[in-house]
Amino acid sequence: MGDKPTIAISHLGCEKNRIDTEHMLGMLTEAGYGVDTNEELADYVIVNTCSFIEAARLESVRTLVELAEANKKIVITGCMAQHFQEQLLDELPEAVAVVGTGDYHKIVNVIERVEQGERVKQVSIEPTYIADETTPRYRTTTEGVAYLRIAEGCDYRCAFCIIPHLRGKQRSRTIESIVAEAKELVSQGVQEIILISQITTNYGLDIYGQPKLAELLRALGKVNIPWIRMHYAYPTGLTQDVIAAIKETPNILPYLDLPLQHSHEEILRAMNRPWQGRVNDGIIDRIKTALPTAVLRTTFIVGFPGETSKHFEHLLEFVRRHEFDHVGVFTFSPEEGTPAYNLPNQLSQEVMDERREQLMELQQPISLKKNQQEVGKIADVLIEQENPESGELIGRSARFSPEVDGQVYVQGQAKLGTIVPVAIHEADTYDLYGQVVNN
Repeated sequence: MGDKPTIAISHLGCEKNRIDTEHMLGMLTEAGYGVDTNEELADYVIVNTCSFIEAARLESVRTLVELAEANKKIVITGCMAQHFQEQLLDELPEAVAVVGTGDYHKIVNVIERVEQGERVKQVSIEPTYIADETTPRYRTTTEGVAYLRIAEGCDYRCAFCIIPHLRGKQRSRTIESIVAEAKELVSQGVQEIILISQITTNYGLDIYGQPKLAELLRALGKVNIPWIRMHYAYPTGLTQDVIAAIKETPNILPYLDLPLQHSHEEILRAMNRPWQGRVNDGIIDRIKTALPTAVLRTTFIVGFPGETSKHFEHLLEFVRRHEFDHVGVFTFSPEEGTPAYNLPNQLSQEVMDERREQLMELQQPISLKKNQQEVGKIADVLIEQENPESGELIGRSARFSPEVDGQVYVQGQAKLGTIVPVAIHEADTYDLYGQVVNN
């Protein structure tokens, strides 16, 4: 083992990328490589890049340039490697390899070839790989939470999105494979599993001929874990059967992440969203009626080409009316290679930023009101961090997903990675504050 190089991984981007990072760490560790968190001490640094929007690419480029200036041998993986494989090798002499999104499972072979003096380009034109429960994995999240990928890739062609080009077509894992991995995570002490894919409500369509999310949720209901959370539940896929499965399965949190992107049917059509103009008041009201305790999170894009002040007012009114628990707002990013890149009536960044600010300002008192409704209640909180100086604990209630939502600041004693009852005594726009309830 001593003669093998040490490797650090710099992780950028989304939780799907994080799972790729964790599998690479697992495979390298199993193959006897030393994995170091300190990039300065490592012989190689793997940079798992994001290329979803311009801001993400800039962060990836900045990381790569800093490592190049430090004379590090760099292995570039992830979406940017898939997207700009030739340019990266041409422009970064320090890059010893580029590895595509469908090839990260070959990372040990790539390092071996680099060690032999080869400059490696390992990028499948169309990514088709998806890891399963047998693929080594070294988790990088806090001990109580883990992401579980149920499918990879996407068959939709939204006008603004480059993901199908970077990640390939949808490919689902079997229910048996997902349940097996869930049980393995439970054996590691995980308290919360977060199901992710590009379109979670389309899970199973490619392998079973129809969506099987309801069946998957019921199967996961038999796994001995307190919390299972879903990300990216497209509203039209929340059928009566899926909603029934959420209601009857106690460990499935009634937390719905609905990536709506807009409210006006003209903009939704221009975006080529899969439901076009069918995201309306009726569909949101139906979800709220069926799941009255549901926590609703959504994301919107402002400044899509052709978005008029009338369209934007419609969006403001939509958010005002439905009072979502959590809202994320992005400005439109024109991505080369997508239909939206060449659309007429592109808006200035200044107008887009103003609209984003306006929408966020509208949402803030709504978020505050929702959080204040928790004051006086006892909430189950997953404890994730401890401030070593103050002893204050930080965790999340079922209302909050990691990194995208708020946190719960907790006074009292509790072990990291456990779920404890907390009396909520204060709230602000994003976070809750409370005290551990001692039985």
